[in-house]
Amino acid sequence: MSENNGHKKTIDVNTTKATAKGAKGLFEVALRKFSAVTFGLALVPVYILGAIIVGISATPGFYFFNYVEQLTANWATIFQYASLGFALFVSYFLYGISLVFVTPFFNKILPFKIKPFRGPYYSFQSVPWYVHNAMVYLVRYTFLEFITPTPLNVLFYRMMGMKVGRGVLINTTNISDVGMIELGDKVTIGGSAHIICHYAAKGYLVIAPVKIKNGTTLGLKCTVMGDVEIGEKSVIAPHEVVYPKSRIPAGYRGIKPSAHAITNELSDQPAAVNPE
Repeated sequence: MSENNGHKKTIDVNTTKATAKGAKGLFEVALRKFSAVTFGLALVPVYILGAIIVGISATPGFYFFNYVEQLTANWATIFQYASLGFALFVSYFLYGISLVFVTPFFNKILPFKIKPFRGPYYSFQSVPWYVHNAMVYLVRYTFLEFITPTPLNVLFYRMMGMKVGRGVLINTTNISDVGMIELGDKVTIGGSAHIICHYAAKGYLVIAPVKIKNGTTLGLKCTVMGDVEIGEKSVIAPHEVVYPKSRIPAGYRGIKPSAHAITNELSDQPAAVNPE
């Protein structure tokens, strides 16, 4: 179901007809009729894009490694190998730093951007979402952990389209749909917290923004899903889940440990902490 001017409209997720027009519509028809084949073919340009981004980012590292290799060619073996080992890891970090800037450049020049969407998963509108996350994950799984939390990871998210206020700390890489997220001033994202601006079920995909206002803290390993607004100076507790369409009021304080858990903790006995 989706809403249109206050009225609910039924969407058939199993339809093979196009909702877009022109070439986009032809792509949708192919995607819905021959999903496995079309989806596989559609991945080819995504992988090519990833190879280009990685290749460009790796270039400074290859230059540095080649320079050290030539410089140490006549050195004693042990010193040459030690130098090459050093050069290898420096090259990796040169790759990572380059990747942080090269990836947002390609995200910027692509002709389509991630946008809010509600409809069948196999739609043209899901393509920008897929490509955007593919680029974010490329950085996330090959380098981002090494610069989290630092101003450099915040800069990366900002360049990828996240709206970021002043004094923000992001101590997690578990962020999807970066271009759909807005963080106010002095927001703190705790370790291993998840922010995911999409959710899906039974072939229906929803991509919706997340807005976290000034002074809010997301606790360790909590999860914030799509179409969520969190008011100022709120605290989302560790492991707490904020479900889609939630509107958290300002000053909210998350899950508190039960009295039983506190008693056990004071007696130095292990206990599970359960929500009230």
